[in-house]
Amino acid sequence: MSTDTDPEFLIDALAAHHDRTTFTRGVEPLDRYLHRQAGQDHRRGAARAFVVVDPRTDRLAGFSTLSAATVQPAGLPDAIAKRLPRYPTLPAILIGRLAVAIDVQGQHPGEHLALDALRRALRATSQVAAVAILGDAKDDRAHRFDDRHGFLPCHDDPDRRFLPMGTVAGLFDPARP
Repeated sequence: MSTDTDPEFLIDALAAHHDRTTFTRGVEPLDRYLHRQAGQDHRRGAARAFVVVDPRTDRLAGFSTLSAATVQPAGLPDAIAKRLPRYPTLPAILIGRLAVAIDVQGQHPGEHLALDALRRALRATSQVAAVAILGDAKDDRAHRFDDRHGFLPCHDDPDRRFLPMGTVAGLFDPARP
């Protein structure tokens, strides 16, 4: 059930009818990306952009992007890398960007976006292999968010975070080991 402080945010693929001009995260590269680049990346297949819409105002409350990526096992913790195939790179899915508008922070649209991205990635693995979800934590707030959700730092880049796909599956199916 929706309330004024915890609306049920609606998530959809970015489309021409979404007004991106009013979105403000307050982080210039993220704002610029949504305003100028996200639509092109979406149309050209460089990234799939998803937006969360505040049903009270019909304004964009946040966005995320997903794309194919690779990860080098050498950059992962040994306990995880030793369980993976011994290839130079392994398939992954990148949450390239995830941003929430300033005016809805604290109402948890970022949680909705993150869970939606994880669900989409997990569904994609039924058709295309991926060993993990990757994300880049650009600031302390992003690091805390990733830590809360179980993302682990890569050895070769502490801002690059990963979440094994088995862990993602366990989030949505607690009976799975």
